[in-house]
Amino acid sequence: MQAIILSFFTFISTALGGVFALKFNKKLHLIMSFTAGVLIGVAFFDIMPEIFSIAESSHTDVIYSLVALVVGFFVIHTLEKFALIHHSRHEEEYASHSHKSPAVGIISASGLSFHSFLDGVGIGLAFHISNNVGFLVSIAVIAHDFSDGLNTVVLMLTNRNTFKRAITLLIFDAVAPILGAISTLFFVIPEGVLLLYLGFFAGFLLYISASDLLPEAHSEHSSMSMIGLTFLGAFFIFLVTRFL
Repeated sequence: MQAIILSFFTFISTALGGVFALKFNKKLHLIMSFTAGVLIGVAFFDIMPEIFSIAESSHTDVIYSLVALVVGFFVIHTLEKFALIHHSRHEEEYASHSHKSPAVGIISASGLSFHSFLDGVGIGLAFHISNNVGFLVSIAVIAHDFSDGLNTVVLMLTNRNTFKRAITLLIFDAVAPILGAISTLFFVIPEGVLLLYLGFFAGFLLYISASDLLPEAHSEHSSMSMIGLTFLGAFFIFLVTRFL
């Protein structure tokens, strides 16, 4: 029950991040620069250490997670390209076509929502260990869920989705941890499956940060301040993971 109660705070944190991105959508290039750093930071400072920790404790070869990382990178790449091909076939003016599509935003944001679901699972499973561990994990998830909401809205808006669609995906992302926490009343994820998923998701994050957000953010307004925001985003996640 404590896990479910605390998961509601992740809803608030995620929603606030999304509202922030919606309110300052005219500064989207600055937000994208920060968001790209956040995603890179999550991949390297949050997910990768978790992979190595679980692999060591379960005596599992970490290479399987690294293969899953590469697979995740290429799967989202392939899905994005298919979405763009489908989109271009429905464009009336090929000359005005740019490499952005609503479907790409939905795919990317849905991936973030699924990970948010597993954040809720993480909270629930942590309380299975002890109340202290559950509380600490909850604080960590709540702290970085602000950036999850931010990322969801940015990915939707930069890929030509409407505000209404962005809000819809933001709601999915905000509710997902609550559903994840509730689900732990009924099942536990095997460590082997979790290792593969974490690797896959790290590849997913690295692709959308390096191939979607950074090029788009710097396409028109590249500056030292934007580069600094990317470093700041990564440093923010470093602090969250280091101290929480």
